[in-house]
Amino acid sequence: MDENGEQKLKAAAPEKTEVVELSWTTHPVKRRPLLSLGVSLFLLVITWIVYSMTDSEIFAALALIAMFASVAKFYLPTYFTLTDRQVVIRSTTQTIRKDWSMFRSYYADKNGVLLSPFVEPSRLENFRGLYLIFDNNKQEVLTILDKHIGTNSAPDEKD
Repeated sequence: MDENGEQKLKAAAPEKTEVVELSWTTHPVKRRPLLSLGVSLFLLVITWIVYSMTDSEIFAALALIAMFASVAKFYLPTYFTLTDRQVVIRSTTQTIRKDWSMFRSYYADKNGVLLSPFVEPSRLENFRGLYLIFDNNKQEVLTILDKHIGTNSAPDEKD
């Protein structure tokens, strides 16, 4: 308030919008049809075995649900977005958003790249890091990671 008792409204500084640097979708079931058939048959065979051993439709359904949940990333699409502020991974069941400041290093392989919160290799990075799956965009992803995190922490595997 000023000396006359009037309340002054401060103009809020306009918030900078995020700039999407790269966005892509991975859907492994479409990329590997033979493996998809094999995994699907395996799920059905295990479900049939559970049903034949227990004579319970409920246990068979629970087995199918549990096994499908464990391979859901294979069957359902995952959306990756790299912005100027954060990494966003969106799947059917969850959305993960992490600021670039969370990551100290990264390790690329032929399928994707692990973003690690540790400067040096650690056994915990598989649990605390994020794994980005490539979709024929390896070089673009690595260029953005170099910009935000720094140099690649380990020599990446030759394709």
